[in-house]
Amino acid sequence: MRSLVSTLSMTLLLALPLVATAAGGGRFTVTSADFTNGGTIPMAQVFNGFGCSGGNQSPALHWSGVPAGTKSFAVTIYDPNAPTGSGWWHWIVFNIPAAVTHLPANAGVAASQALPPGVVEGRSDFGVSHYGGPCPPVGDNPHHYQVTVYALKVAKLPLDASASGAMVGYYLHFNTLAKARLTGRYGRSK
Repeated sequence: MRSLVSTLSMTLLLALPLVATAAGGGRFTVTSADFTNGGTIPMAQVFNGFGCSGGNQSPALHWSGVPAGTKSFAVTIYDPNAPTGSGWWHWIVFNIPAAVTHLPANAGVAASQALPPGVVEGRSDFGVSHYGGPCPPVGDNPHHYQVTVYALKVAKLPLDASASGAMVGYYLHFNTLAKARLTGRYGRSK
């Protein structure tokens, strides 16, 4: 009996992501006009501070292959290579309406009018509720900046702009139908 339950449980777990992806009629993907997957993040997106002198503009993002049942989206930009023991949250955006499939470049600037009404930006690890670009320590290998778009089964997360990346991540974990990822790289030699 235990073996049958384990087999059924594993079968259901493996089938869930396929159902979420197939129900939308295609593979859920995210792209950017600013950099390609695995490519170098340009200076326009790099932080301006901590010794970096970039434009600190959030990248233009477009997603497609949205799974059926999606009621909203969230976008995060996260650096798992940051020397903190817990990575670094660069941008956290949620409560993006289901009809929206792109964010324009620089939508994450403070007091942006480019984000749709009702969208919330959580608190990044810079301590602000807007975009903060890459700025790894000098001499580190290039860091990998993971841009993830989450298709959610709820219209809104019950959080506000003071929510940390970890808190938003907790709610995303329980409400995600599918996710799409684009990873850019950036490093500094001086």
